Amino acid sequence: MDPTLPPPGEAVGFLKVHVGEPVATRLLSDRRGSRAWKIEGPRGVVALKANNPDDDTARDKAAEMAQEDGHLVRLTDAGAISPGYRVDAGTWEGGNWLAVRWVDGIPVWRAFAPARGPKSDRPSLRPWLLGIARTWAERLALLHAAGWAHADVQPTNTLITKAGAAAVIDYALACGPGDRPHLPYRGALTHTTAPEIADVILSTSADIHIRAEPPADIWGLGASLFWCWTGHRPVSYEDGAPREDKLNAISKAATFPLDDVRPWAFSEFENVIRACLAPAPEDRPSANDLAALLSAS
Repeated sequence: MDPTLPPPGEAVGFLKVHVGEPVATRLLSDRRGSRAWKIEGPRGVVALKANNPDDDTARDKAAEMAQEDGHLVRLTDAGAISPGYRVDAGTWEGGNWLAVRWVDGIPVWRAFAPARGPKSDRPSLRPWLLGIARTWAERLALLHAAGWAHADVQPTNTLITKAGAAAVIDYALACGPGDRPHLPYRGALTHTTAPEIADVILSTSADIHIRAEPPADIWGLGASLFWCWTGHRPVSYEDGAPREDKLNAISKAATFPLDDVRPWAFSEFENVIRACLAPAPEDRPSANDLAALLSAS
């Protein structure tokens, strides 16, 4: 990754209105056909995403950027996300760009590092872990109440703030009411894909759109908590196995016994994970019920 790679000039020109001048830019990621920058000025900070037109192996990320922008507008109108989250969007010579409010947090995997060791159990960590699970469920509950599913619940799409709250990001693959997607949804990150989604992927052609429902988000939440706390993905398969083989294993909904891989015993947290990973979608708690249960803990 070249840290000096500049963001699209067209985007920076628009964003000066929001952040002021002088503008400082920093490349954060460059992978799978999209790039992200931190754009900072005297009046604020935003996160900017743009497709990489030189990545021939990526999906149509330009269309995905436009799709996410449309989702953000609809989600904002539905009251499912904060009105200030979407900042601006537009086109550039290489495709599309999207700017959103900067979230000062770190991905769940990094945030959970202090809790993964067998000797890491301490009184302050227990309410912190439960608080992350609760606020994550609360964010998803807002989406679900509006008839949407995030459809890509995974450790890198949720940031943990210094206060220990979860902030959900990246709505490119979200599925909502009356969807007419630019790109057919065929699952997202394999490791947090729900069994029912994996099963439909395996039994339909690649051009068929799969409408993700809220229970799939709950599985993704449980899989992410399992993975980031134990250091093990919830379903067993080889890293280098073809995606079809991984999806086949996931479709059977046979997860590792949590007792065998947990770093230390924490029954309240383990019960949350087990409930989220119930094989049948109808047996999983709703995000709202999960948030209420964790609030009472």
